[in-house]
Amino acid sequence: MLPLVLVAVVAVRQRSVLAEGVRHLATASWPWLLAAGAATCLTWVAAACTRQGAVVQRLPGGRLLATQFAAGAANHLLPSGLGAGAVNLRFMTVCGLPLARSSAALALYLLAESVGRVALLGALLLAFPGALRLGALLPEGFVGPLLLGTVAVLVVAAGVLTLVRRVRTAVAGFLRTALGEARSVHTRPARALALWGGSLAFPALQATALVLTGRALGLPVPAAHMALAYLAATVAVALVPTPGGLGSVEAALVVALVAAGGPAAVATAVVLAYRIITVWLPLLPGALTLGALVRLKVI
Repeated sequence: MLPLVLVAVVAVRQRSVLAEGVRHLATASWPWLLAAGAATCLTWVAAACTRQGAVVQRLPGGRLLATQFAAGAANHLLPSGLGAGAVNLRFMTVCGLPLARSSAALALYLLAESVGRVALLGALLLAFPGALRLGALLPEGFVGPLLLGTVAVLVVAAGVLTLVRRVRTAVAGFLRTALGEARSVHTRPARALALWGGSLAFPALQATALVLTGRALGLPVPAAHMALAYLAATVAVALVPTPGGLGSVEAALVVALVAAGGPAAVATAVVLAYRIITVWLPLLPGALTLGALVRLKVI
């Protein structure tokens, strides 16, 4: 809850900019917003392709796509993507995959999605090195504590693995299963293409939705710079464990768009419209779909 509280404090302090951004929403061009909605719908297709590419067994396509739509709603109930992970883990086990293989497929999906997002970010940074001041995405003095915290977590994890035999055995068994699944997937070109193609398409479509929303509100930032701002912001807030990134994503996106050269009020309006399209409008239908899938024992 702490990140949400901090974002609320910042919103109160910047309430004049926030209010101006809300007023600016009335100037949006609806065709561009509809295109952003279409790009958002395609993200669920990309997620379904990546999920299928992470397992050798063929999953039922219609139910897989519906599960990705429902997982989006579940993702806003638990932090750091745990909701979507739990829904997909249950779906794969219902489809007949053992729990160990389902967990390995989930880990492979998360790895591929992270690699795809960072790869796109790196490519845009190389193509447009001066488009974004990355230091503006993090508070002053944040890098040092973050590195110390990361090192502390790694040291604790290494200590637990060294001293607790049961944990060491469980982790070793999981790694063997995960590596075996990864090898099996990559021996099939169609699965490998779905895995890595979907992992690149998913963040690209998310960035496209933001670019289209920016066009709808007349944000004076080049499309490539907006995409770069989106990828940098989402990578920067990946370690902030708020449910669905609520609060932290909005704050980071506004800062990133301003760092890319956009006016604060227009950037705020763009982020508000983007989150309405990608989070709030699909939330109720996604929750209803989730409930229906549970009742039908699909998950």
